[in-house]
Amino acid sequence: MLPVILDRDPVCDEVDLTASAEELNRLADAVAEGEGLLSSTASNSDTLTGVEVKRTPGPGVLIHLDSERQILVISGDVAGRAVLADNLRGMASAEDGGHLHIDYHPGHFYLAEGSVPLVVNSPHGGMPTR
Repeated sequence: MLPVILDRDPVCDEVDLTASAEELNRLADAVAEGEGLLSSTASNSDTLTGVEVKRTPGPGVLIHLDSERQILVISGDVAGRAVLADNLRGMASAEDGGHLHIDYHPGHFYLAEGSVPLVVNSPHGGMPTR
């Protein structure tokens, strides 16, 4: 089983998430529920220690870095968390590889302003095989 690996690009604060399908589904469950903590395996000094999920009123979902604790924090309202959880489950079940970019832009329908970019890699590799 792949460990959860959260690498942070210190220049643009983009976070790269690599995990097994089981771990991605665990994260999706935590996001849907609005609470949870998943630990990460350190691969270098830019690796975050984990993901914390919190239930907040929103609006939308905020994905941000807690630099002091070196952790990725996902917080937000029920509707936004449900969309993000579905996206995470989609990557967990993607059998042909690939990755998902979760990036805020003005008018984004579920991400809140200030969210850091997140790349979620398929457990079957970063590029589609089909």
